[in-house]
Amino acid sequence: MRNHWPTITIAVTAAAIACAALVLLRSMPPHRIIMATGPEGDAYYEIGKRYRAVLARSNIELQLLPTAGSVENLGMLRDPHSGVRVGLIQGGIPGAGDTSGVESLGTLFYEPLWWFHKREIVGTGPEALSGRKVSIGPPGSGTRALSLELMKRTGSGRRIGEVLALPPQSAGERLLSGEIDVAFLMTSWEAPVVQKLLADDRVVLAHFPHADAFVALYPFLKKVVVPRGVTDIGKDQPPADVVLISTKASLVVRKDLHPAIQYLLLIAAAEIHSAPSIFNRAAEFPAAEAIDIPLSGEALRFYKSGLPFLQEHFPFWMAALIGKLIILLIPIIGVLYPMMRFLPRLYDWLMRSKVLRMYGELKLIEDEMTTADAAGRDVHELVSRLDRLDEQANRLKTPVAYMSMLYVLRDHIALVREGLTRHVTKKSE
Repeated sequence: MRNHWPTITIAVTAAAIACAALVLLRSMPPHRIIMATGPEGDAYYEIGKRYRAVLARSNIELQLLPTAGSVENLGMLRDPHSGVRVGLIQGGIPGAGDTSGVESLGTLFYEPLWWFHKREIVGTGPEALSGRKVSIGPPGSGTRALSLELMKRTGSGRRIGEVLALPPQSAGERLLSGEIDVAFLMTSWEAPVVQKLLADDRVVLAHFPHADAFVALYPFLKKVVVPRGVTDIGKDQPPADVVLISTKASLVVRKDLHPAIQYLLLIAAAEIHSAPSIFNRAAEFPAAEAIDIPLSGEALRFYKSGLPFLQEHFPFWMAALIGKLIILLIPIIGVLYPMMRFLPRLYDWLMRSKVLRMYGELKLIEDEMTTADAAGRDVHELVSRLDRLDEQANRLKTPVAYMSMLYVLRDHIALVREGLTRHVTKKSE
Protein backbone atom coordinates (compact mmCIF):
# COMPACT_ATOMS: atom_id res chain seq x y z
CA MET A 1 0.00 0.00 0.00
CA ARG A 2 2.87 2.36 0.71
CA ASN A 3 4.27 1.78 -2.76
CA HIS A 4 0.91 2.46 -4.40
CA TRP A 5 -0.32 5.15 -2.02
CA PRO A 6 -0.13 8.03 -4.59
CA THR A 7 -2.40 6.04 -6.87
CA ILE A 8 -4.76 5.27 -3.98
CA THR A 9 -4.84 8.95 -3.00
CA ILE A 10 -5.75 10.06 -6.50
CA ALA A 11 -8.36 7.32 -6.84
CA VAL A 12 -10.07 8.15 -3.53
CA THR A 13 -10.06 11.87 -4.33
CA ALA A 14 -11.52 11.23 -7.78
CA ALA A 15 -14.20 8.98 -6.29
CA ALA A 16 -15.12 11.70 -3.77
CA ILE A 17 -15.36 14.27 -6.56
CA ALA A 18 -17.54 11.96 -8.63
CA CYS A 19 -19.93 11.26 -5.74
CA ALA A 20 -20.20 14.93 -4.83
CA ALA A 21 -20.72 15.83 -8.50
CA LEU A 22 -23.67 13.45 -8.71
CA VAL A 23 -25.21 15.12 -5.67
CA LEU A 24 -24.61 18.62 -7.05
CA LEU A 25 -26.04 17.76 -10.47
CA ARG A 26 -29.36 17.25 -8.75
CA SER A 27 -29.24 20.92 -7.68
CA MET A 28 -28.57 22.24 -11.17
CA PRO A 29 -30.96 24.88 -12.60
CA PRO A 30 -34.34 23.54 -13.76
CA HIS A 31 -35.12 23.28 -17.47
CA ARG A 32 -38.70 24.47 -17.02
CA ILE A 33 -40.34 27.18 -14.89
CA ILE A 34 -43.84 28.64 -14.70
CA MET A 35 -44.55 32.38 -14.93
CA ALA A 36 -47.82 33.96 -13.75
CA THR A 37 -48.77 36.76 -16.14
CA GLY A 38 -52.28 38.12 -16.67
CA PRO A 39 -55.24 37.49 -18.98
CA GLU A 40 -54.36 36.31 -22.48
CA GLY A 41 -53.95 39.33 -24.74
CA ASP A 42 -53.16 41.59 -21.78
CA ALA A 43 -49.86 43.48 -21.54
CA TYR A 44 -48.50 41.14 -18.86
CA TYR A 45 -49.18 38.11 -21.03
CA GLU A 46 -47.54 39.72 -24.06
CA ILE A 47 -44.51 40.64 -21.96
CA GLY A 48 -44.40 37.04 -20.75
CA LYS A 49 -44.11 35.91 -24.38
CA ARG A 50 -41.01 38.06 -24.77
CA TYR A 51 -39.44 36.54 -21.66
CA ARG A 52 -40.26 33.09 -23.02
CA ALA A 53 -38.44 33.86 -26.26
CA VAL A 54 -35.34 35.18 -24.48
CA LEU A 55 -35.09 32.26 -22.07
CA ALA A 56 -35.60 29.77 -24.89
CA ARG A 57 -32.19 30.83 -26.25
CA SER A 58 -30.68 29.29 -23.09
CA ASN A 59 -32.81 26.13 -23.42
CA ILE A 60 -35.11 27.16 -20.58
CA GLU A 61 -38.80 26.49 -21.16
CA LEU A 62 -40.94 29.27 -19.70
CA GLN A 63 -44.57 28.24 -19.35
CA LEU A 64 -47.00 31.16 -19.18
CA LEU A 65 -49.93 30.84 -16.79
CA PRO A 66 -52.82 33.27 -17.55
CA THR A 67 -54.27 34.86 -14.41
CA ALA A 68 -56.62 37.67 -13.42
CA GLY A 69 -53.68 39.91 -12.55
CA SER A 70 -51.22 40.99 -9.88
CA VAL A 71 -53.16 39.97 -6.77
CA GLU A 72 -53.62 36.42 -8.05
CA ASN A 73 -49.99 36.34 -9.25
CA LEU A 74 -48.71 37.24 -5.79
CA GLY A 75 -50.93 34.63 -4.16
CA MET A 76 -49.56 31.93 -6.46
CA LEU A 77 -45.97 32.97 -5.80
CA ARG A 78 -46.52 32.72 -2.06
CA ASP A 79 -48.00 29.24 -2.44
CA PRO A 80 -45.11 26.72 -2.70
CA HIS A 81 -47.49 24.13 -4.16
CA SER A 82 -48.70 26.26 -7.08
CA GLY A 83 -45.61 25.54 -9.18
CA VAL A 84 -45.30 29.26 -10.07
CA ARG A 85 -41.74 30.53 -9.65
CA VAL A 86 -41.86 33.96 -11.32
CA GLY A 87 -44.55 36.57 -11.92
CA LEU A 88 -45.27 40.17 -12.85
CA ILE A 89 -46.59 42.20 -9.92
CA GLN A 90 -48.06 45.69 -9.83
CA GLY A 91 -46.54 47.90 -7.14
CA GLY A 92 -48.63 48.82 -4.12
CA ILE A 93 -51.23 46.06 -4.29
CA PRO A 94 -52.96 45.23 -0.97
CA GLY A 95 -51.45 42.36 0.94
CA ALA A 96 -47.95 42.86 -0.43
CA GLY A 97 -46.76 43.54 3.12
CA ASP A 98 -46.47 39.79 3.60
CA THR A 99 -43.35 39.08 1.56
CA SER A 100 -42.59 35.65 2.98
CA GLY A 101 -41.18 33.34 0.35
CA VAL A 102 -40.83 35.93 -2.43
CA GLU A 103 -38.19 38.39 -3.65
CA SER A 104 -38.08 41.09 -6.32
CA LEU A 105 -35.70 41.35 -9.25
CA GLY A 106 -36.47 45.06 -9.68
CA THR A 107 -39.02 47.32 -11.35
CA LEU A 108 -39.65 47.04 -15.09
CA PHE A 109 -41.93 49.80 -16.39
CA TYR A 110 -44.53 52.42 -15.45
CA GLU A 111 -48.05 51.10 -15.22
CA PRO A 112 -50.52 54.03 -15.18
CA LEU A 113 -54.14 53.78 -14.14
CA TRP A 114 -55.88 54.70 -17.39
CA TRP A 115 -59.30 56.35 -17.05
CA PHE A 116 -61.29 56.14 -20.29
CA HIS A 117 -64.91 57.24 -20.66
CA LYS A 118 -67.41 57.93 -23.41
CA ARG A 119 -66.98 61.29 -25.12
CA GLU A 120 -70.43 62.55 -24.18
CA ILE A 121 -69.65 62.38 -20.45
CA VAL A 122 -68.91 65.87 -19.16
CA GLY A 123 -66.87 66.67 -16.09
CA THR A 124 -63.83 65.27 -14.32
CA GLY A 125 -63.20 63.72 -10.99
CA PRO A 126 -65.51 61.53 -8.88
CA GLU A 127 -68.65 63.39 -10.05
CA ALA A 128 -68.10 62.04 -13.58
CA LEU A 129 -68.71 58.51 -12.24
CA SER A 130 -72.09 59.24 -10.72
CA GLY A 131 -74.71 56.78 -11.96
CA ARG A 132 -72.33 55.26 -14.55
CA LYS A 133 -71.48 51.70 -15.49
CA VAL A 134 -67.83 51.38 -14.55
CA SER A 135 -65.41 48.52 -15.16
CA ILE A 136 -62.65 48.24 -12.58
CA GLY A 137 -61.15 44.89 -13.56
CA PRO A 138 -61.79 41.30 -12.43
CA PRO A 139 -61.17 40.00 -8.89
CA GLY A 140 -57.49 39.22 -8.44
CA SER A 141 -56.36 42.05 -10.70
CA GLY A 142 -54.23 45.00 -9.63
CA THR A 143 -56.61 47.36 -11.47
CA ARG A 144 -59.51 46.36 -9.23
CA ALA A 145 -57.44 46.53 -6.04
CA LEU A 146 -56.19 50.08 -6.72
CA SER A 147 -59.52 51.32 -8.12
CA LEU A 148 -61.41 50.17 -5.01
CA GLU A 149 -58.84 51.83 -2.77
CA LEU A 150 -59.11 55.15 -4.64
CA MET A 151 -62.94 54.98 -4.68
CA LYS A 152 -62.87 54.41 -0.94
CA ARG A 153 -60.56 57.39 -0.49
CA THR A 154 -62.69 59.74 -2.66
CA GLY A 155 -66.07 58.35 -1.61
CA SER A 156 -67.09 57.88 -5.25
CA GLY A 157 -67.96 54.19 -4.84
CA ARG A 158 -71.41 55.08 -3.47
CA ARG A 159 -72.23 57.18 -6.54
CA ILE A 160 -71.41 54.60 -9.21
CA GLY A 161 -74.43 53.05 -10.85
CA GLU A 162 -72.90 49.63 -11.51
CA VAL A 163 -69.44 48.21 -10.92
CA LEU A 164 -68.34 45.63 -13.50
CA ALA A 165 -65.49 43.11 -13.25
CA LEU A 166 -64.30 43.01 -16.85
CA PRO A 167 -60.82 42.04 -18.08
CA PRO A 168 -58.99 44.74 -20.07
CA GLN A 169 -59.83 43.53 -23.59
CA SER A 170 -63.50 43.02 -22.79
CA ALA A 171 -63.73 46.37 -21.00
CA GLY A 172 -62.26 48.18 -24.00
CA GLU A 173 -64.61 46.49 -26.46
CA ARG A 174 -67.70 47.16 -24.37
CA LEU A 175 -66.69 50.79 -23.85
CA LEU A 176 -66.35 51.30 -27.61
CA SER A 177 -69.70 49.61 -28.22
CA GLY A 178 -71.39 51.88 -25.67
CA GLU A 179 -72.36 49.08 -23.27
CA ILE A 180 -70.42 50.67 -20.40
CA ASP A 181 -69.57 54.28 -19.61
CA VAL A 182 -66.15 54.15 -17.92
CA ALA A 183 -63.23 51.72 -17.94
CA PHE A 184 -60.29 51.79 -15.56
CA LEU A 185 -57.25 49.93 -16.89
CA MET A 186 -53.96 49.41 -15.08
CA THR A 187 -51.46 48.55 -17.78
CA SER A 188 -48.48 49.88 -19.70
CA TRP A 189 -48.42 52.46 -22.49
CA GLU A 190 -47.62 49.76 -25.05
CA ALA A 191 -50.68 47.63 -24.19
CA PRO A 192 -52.80 47.03 -27.35
CA VAL A 193 -56.07 47.96 -25.59
CA VAL A 194 -54.63 51.32 -24.51
CA GLN A 195 -53.41 52.16 -28.01
CA LYS A 196 -56.76 51.12 -29.46
CA LEU A 197 -58.76 53.34 -27.09
CA LEU A 198 -56.40 56.32 -27.50
CA ALA A 199 -56.86 56.19 -31.28
CA ASP A 200 -60.69 56.05 -31.17
CA ASP A 201 -62.69 59.30 -31.21
CA ARG A 202 -65.62 57.74 -29.34
CA VAL A 203 -63.76 57.70 -26.03
CA VAL A 204 -61.74 60.21 -24.05
CA LEU A 205 -58.74 59.75 -21.75
CA ALA A 206 -59.58 61.57 -18.50
CA HIS A 207 -57.02 63.04 -16.14
CA PHE A 208 -56.78 62.75 -12.36
CA PRO A 209 -57.44 66.20 -10.87
CA HIS A 210 -56.01 65.16 -7.49
CA ALA A 211 -52.94 63.32 -8.78
CA ASP A 212 -50.55 65.16 -6.43
CA ALA A 213 -52.74 64.31 -3.46
CA PHE A 214 -52.83 60.63 -4.41
CA VAL A 215 -49.03 60.55 -4.78
CA ALA A 216 -48.63 62.15 -1.35
CA LEU A 217 -51.04 59.68 0.27
CA TYR A 218 -49.71 56.57 -1.49
CA PRO A 219 -45.89 56.55 -1.72
CA PHE A 220 -45.90 53.73 -4.30
CA LEU A 221 -47.71 55.99 -6.80
CA LYS A 222 -46.03 58.36 -9.26
CA LYS A 223 -47.46 61.14 -11.39
CA VAL A 224 -46.97 60.71 -15.13
CA VAL A 225 -48.07 62.86 -18.05
CA VAL A 226 -49.40 61.80 -21.43
CA PRO A 227 -48.15 64.67 -23.63
CA ARG A 228 -50.51 66.61 -25.85
CA GLY A 229 -50.62 65.18 -29.38
CA VAL A 230 -48.56 62.07 -28.55
CA THR A 231 -51.18 59.77 -30.07
CA ASP A 232 -51.70 61.81 -33.26
CA ILE A 233 -49.97 65.16 -33.64
CA GLY A 234 -51.93 65.96 -36.82
CA LYS A 235 -55.28 65.54 -35.07
CA ASP A 236 -53.88 66.98 -31.82
CA GLN A 237 -54.81 63.88 -29.84
CA PRO A 238 -54.98 64.13 -26.96
CA PRO A 239 -55.78 67.86 -27.17
CA ALA A 240 -54.00 68.60 -23.85
CA ASP A 241 -51.54 67.06 -21.45
CA VAL A 242 -53.24 64.32 -19.42
CA VAL A 243 -52.03 63.75 -15.85
CA LEU A 244 -52.29 60.17 -14.61
CA ILE A 245 -51.21 58.30 -11.51
CA SER A 246 -48.99 55.29 -12.00
CA THR A 247 -47.34 52.40 -10.22
CA LYS A 248 -44.33 50.42 -11.39
CA ALA A 249 -44.49 46.76 -12.31
CA SER A 250 -41.96 44.44 -10.67
CA LEU A 251 -40.53 41.07 -11.64
CA VAL A 252 -41.02 38.85 -8.58
CA VAL A 253 -39.66 35.35 -7.95
CA ARG A 254 -39.80 32.79 -5.20
CA LYS A 255 -36.81 32.82 -2.85
CA ASP A 256 -36.02 29.21 -3.74
CA LEU A 257 -35.65 29.94 -7.46
CA HIS A 258 -32.19 28.89 -8.61
CA PRO A 259 -29.74 31.87 -8.70
CA ALA A 260 -28.70 31.05 -12.27
CA ILE A 261 -32.34 31.34 -13.42
CA GLN A 262 -32.61 34.66 -11.60
CA TYR A 263 -29.63 35.96 -13.55
CA LEU A 264 -31.23 34.78 -16.80
CA LEU A 265 -34.41 36.66 -15.90
CA LEU A 266 -32.39 39.80 -15.12
CA ILE A 267 -30.61 39.54 -18.47
CA ALA A 268 -33.99 39.16 -20.19
CA ALA A 269 -35.38 42.13 -18.24
CA ALA A 270 -32.48 44.33 -19.35
CA GLU A 271 -33.05 43.30 -22.98
CA ILE A 272 -36.84 43.76 -22.90
CA HIS A 273 -37.35 46.85 -20.73
CA SER A 274 -34.31 49.08 -21.34
CA ALA A 275 -35.83 50.85 -24.36
CA PRO A 276 -37.19 54.41 -23.88
CA SER A 277 -40.90 55.13 -23.59
CA ILE A 278 -43.03 58.23 -23.19
CA PHE A 279 -42.70 57.86 -19.41
CA ASN A 280 -39.05 56.84 -19.05
CA ARG A 281 -35.60 57.35 -20.51
CA ALA A 282 -33.49 54.67 -22.17
CA ALA A 283 -31.84 52.24 -19.71
CA GLU A 284 -33.96 53.53 -16.82
CA PHE A 285 -35.40 50.03 -16.42
CA PRO A 286 -34.94 47.47 -15.03
CA ALA A 287 -34.21 49.36 -11.82
CA ALA A 288 -33.03 48.30 -8.38
CA GLU A 289 -36.23 49.40 -6.65
CA ALA A 290 -38.07 47.46 -3.97
CA ILE A 291 -41.58 48.91 -3.77
CA ASP A 292 -43.29 46.28 -1.64
CA ILE A 293 -40.99 43.26 -1.88
CA PRO A 294 -37.25 43.24 -1.01
CA LEU A 295 -34.69 42.72 -3.74
CA SER A 296 -32.99 39.34 -3.97
CA GLY A 297 -29.27 39.02 -3.31
CA GLU A 298 -28.65 38.13 -6.96
CA ALA A 299 -30.52 41.26 -8.10
CA LEU A 300 -28.49 43.48 -5.77
CA ARG A 301 -25.23 42.04 -7.12
CA PHE A 302 -26.47 42.36 -10.71
CA TYR A 303 -27.35 46.06 -10.37
CA LYS A 304 -24.15 46.82 -8.44
CA SER A 305 -21.52 45.00 -10.49
CA GLY A 306 -23.24 43.27 -13.42
CA LEU A 307 -23.15 39.59 -14.22
CA PRO A 308 -20.77 37.25 -12.36
CA PHE A 309 -17.64 36.29 -14.27
CA LEU A 310 -18.83 32.81 -15.23
CA GLN A 311 -22.25 33.93 -16.50
CA GLU A 312 -20.60 36.67 -18.53
CA HIS A 313 -18.01 34.49 -20.26
CA PHE A 314 -19.64 31.06 -20.55
CA PRO A 315 -22.95 29.70 -21.80
CA PHE A 316 -25.66 29.41 -19.16
CA TRP A 317 -25.47 25.69 -18.39
CA MET A 318 -21.68 25.59 -18.53
CA ALA A 319 -21.43 28.55 -16.16
CA ALA A 320 -23.81 26.88 -13.71
CA LEU A 321 -21.86 23.61 -13.85
CA ILE A 322 -18.45 25.29 -13.46
CA GLY A 323 -19.75 27.28 -10.51
CA LYS A 324 -20.94 24.11 -8.79
CA LEU A 325 -17.64 22.33 -9.48
CA ILE A 326 -15.63 25.21 -8.06
CA ILE A 327 -17.65 25.06 -4.86
CA LEU A 328 -17.06 21.31 -4.82
CA LEU A 329 -13.34 21.28 -5.61
CA ILE A 330 -12.28 23.87 -3.04
CA PRO A 331 -12.94 21.67 0.00
CA ILE A 332 -11.80 18.50 -1.80
CA ILE A 333 -8.51 19.91 -3.03
CA GLY A 334 -7.97 21.97 0.11
CA VAL A 335 -8.83 19.27 2.66
CA LEU A 336 -9.25 15.77 1.25
CA TYR A 337 -6.19 15.62 -1.00
CA PRO A 338 -3.72 16.90 1.65
CA MET A 339 -5.34 14.57 4.16
CA MET A 340 -4.83 11.62 1.86
CA ARG A 341 -1.22 12.65 1.38
CA PHE A 342 -0.79 12.89 5.16
CA LEU A 343 -2.34 9.50 5.98
CA PRO A 344 0.73 7.41 4.94
CA ARG A 345 2.95 9.48 7.25
CA LEU A 346 0.47 9.08 10.08
CA TYR A 347 0.30 5.34 9.47
CA ASP A 348 4.09 5.10 9.38
CA TRP A 349 4.37 7.02 12.66
CA LEU A 350 1.81 4.75 14.35
CA MET A 351 3.62 1.58 13.28
CA ARG A 352 7.06 2.87 14.29
CA SER A 353 5.79 4.22 17.62
CA LYS A 354 4.83 0.67 18.69
CA VAL A 355 8.46 -0.44 18.36
CA LEU A 356 9.99 2.82 19.60
CA ARG A 357 8.06 2.63 22.86
CA MET A 358 9.80 -0.75 23.53
CA TYR A 359 13.18 0.81 22.78
CA GLY A 360 12.47 3.31 25.53
CA GLU A 361 11.89 0.53 28.03
CA LEU A 362 14.99 -1.32 26.76
CA LYS A 363 17.15 1.80 27.22
CA LEU A 364 15.85 2.26 30.76
CA ILE A 365 16.75 -1.37 31.63
CA GLU A 366 20.25 -0.89 30.19
CA ASP A 367 20.80 2.29 32.23
CA GLU A 368 19.61 0.65 35.47
CA MET A 369 21.84 -2.37 34.84
CA THR A 370 25.03 -0.48 35.77
CA THR A 371 23.71 0.51 39.22
CA ALA A 372 22.18 -2.83 40.24
CA ASP A 373 23.73 -4.99 42.95
CA ALA A 374 25.48 -8.10 41.63
CA ALA A 375 23.61 -10.49 43.89
CA GLY A 376 20.60 -8.33 44.79
CA ARG A 377 17.00 -8.54 43.77
CA ASP A 378 17.39 -5.51 41.53
CA VAL A 379 19.22 -7.61 38.95
CA HIS A 380 16.54 -10.29 39.03
CA GLU A 381 13.93 -7.59 38.60
CA LEU A 382 15.77 -6.30 35.55
CA VAL A 383 15.88 -9.84 34.11
CA SER A 384 12.12 -10.21 34.66
CA ARG A 385 11.47 -6.87 32.98
CA LEU A 386 13.69 -7.86 30.07
CA ASP A 387 11.83 -11.18 29.73
CA ARG A 388 8.49 -9.37 29.67
CA LEU A 389 9.78 -6.94 27.06
CA ASP A 390 11.03 -9.87 24.94
CA GLU A 391 7.66 -11.62 25.24
CA GLN A 392 5.85 -8.42 24.33
CA ALA A 393 8.05 -8.02 21.24
CA ASN A 394 7.27 -11.59 20.17
CA ARG A 395 3.50 -10.96 20.42
CA LEU A 396 3.60 -7.64 18.59
CA LYS A 397 1.73 -7.76 15.28
CA THR A 398 3.16 -5.52 12.56
CA PRO A 399 2.80 -5.37 8.78
CA VAL A 400 5.48 -7.08 6.72
CA ALA A 401 7.00 -3.69 5.79
CA TYR A 402 7.86 -3.09 9.47
CA MET A 403 9.06 -6.59 10.43
CA SER A 404 12.70 -5.54 10.02
CA MET A 405 12.31 -3.07 12.91
CA LEU A 406 10.87 -5.82 15.08
CA TYR A 407 13.74 -8.22 14.28
CA VAL A 408 16.30 -5.53 15.08
CA LEU A 409 14.50 -4.88 18.39
CA ARG A 410 14.74 -8.58 19.28
CA ASP A 411 18.47 -8.57 18.47
CA HIS A 412 18.95 -5.55 20.72
CA ILE A 413 17.02 -7.22 23.54
CA ALA A 414 19.29 -10.24 23.21
CA LEU A 415 22.33 -7.93 23.23
CA VAL A 416 21.18 -6.26 26.46
CA ARG A 417 20.48 -9.71 27.96
CA GLU A 418 24.06 -10.77 27.22
CA GLY A 419 25.33 -7.59 28.80
CA LEU A 420 23.19 -8.17 31.86
CA THR A 421 24.49 -11.78 32.12
CA ARG A 422 28.12 -10.59 31.94
CA HIS A 423 27.40 -7.95 34.54
CA VAL A 424 25.96 -10.55 36.95
CA THR A 425 28.90 -12.94 36.35
CA LYS A 426 31.45 -10.21 36.91
CA LYS A 427 29.84 -9.12 40.18
CA SER A 428 29.71 -12.75 41.38
CA GLU A 429 33.46 -13.18 40.90
